[in-house]
Amino acid sequence: MLFAAATKRLDDEGRPRLTRRLCLITGASAGIGAAFARIYASHGYDVALTARRGERLESLAEDVRLRSGVEAFAIPADLADPDGPAAILTAIEAHGRVVDALVNNGLSGAFAATDWSAQQTFLQVMLASPTELCHRVMPGMVERRFGRIVNVASVAGLVAGSPGSTLYGPTKAYLIRLSQTLHLESHGSGVHVSALCPGFTYSEFHDVNKSRERVTQSLPDWMWMGADEVAAAGYEAAEANRPMCVPGAQNQVIAAAMKLVPDEWVMALMGTRLGRMRGL
Repeated sequence: MLFAAATKRLDDEGRPRLTRRLCLITGASAGIGAAFARIYASHGYDVALTARRGERLESLAEDVRLRSGVEAFAIPADLADPDGPAAILTAIEAHGRVVDALVNNGLSGAFAATDWSAQQTFLQVMLASPTELCHRVMPGMVERRFGRIVNVASVAGLVAGSPGSTLYGPTKAYLIRLSQTLHLESHGSGVHVSALCPGFTYSEFHDVNKSRERVTQSLPDWMWMGADEVAAAGYEAAEANRPMCVPGAQNQVIAAAMKLVPDEWVMALMGTRLGRMRGL
């Protein structure tokens, strides 16, 4: 087992003490977020877990402590609240800690058929909050000459838009470009930034957007990956300082093909699928 290097901190009397590095993981109550918690803990990181469901977080924190012997604490918070990122980091500071690694893992009706408030909340969770967390933790990482940031994007950010998921693909494309830019800006600083672009992953995501039955019936088993293997790929990409990681051979083929196929062709295919869904 590999362990995160200890860093010097000061105790209440100003004397130096050693602590493990800390990884903050958003959307940690289940799926890829929970898998990241276990991955980072297994490599010796303490973990700060945040999501809306406090009981789930506490249960995961206890499991991580027992399995890996690290410190794990829950910070229930809602990233749909614009004050959420600041509140999370304030809670971490209250524990006397700083963020050494950050995993932005955010968890869709047609655009015109939903209220703007729903779309605004989606943008806050998927775009504004991850960006703010990056902005708040990166200066300290650069100063300490160590940091890891994994922004969980998607192969959806690499393909043309899909009807019914109007904002999902665009926000993931943004996270990819943001990660690439931060990767370049932090070059040589000891801070690694990676965008993780999984495809279909067994998690609660499809339960949340009520698409599980449809996607499981329309997609073969080989298209799916487990949350643990996706998180492991993300961890390895950040350690290797790769700006983007597409886990799974099937997803890598899709990503490569999208560079060759014109967007017009993909959009025509999406339009055909939408027509079938509507019975046209």
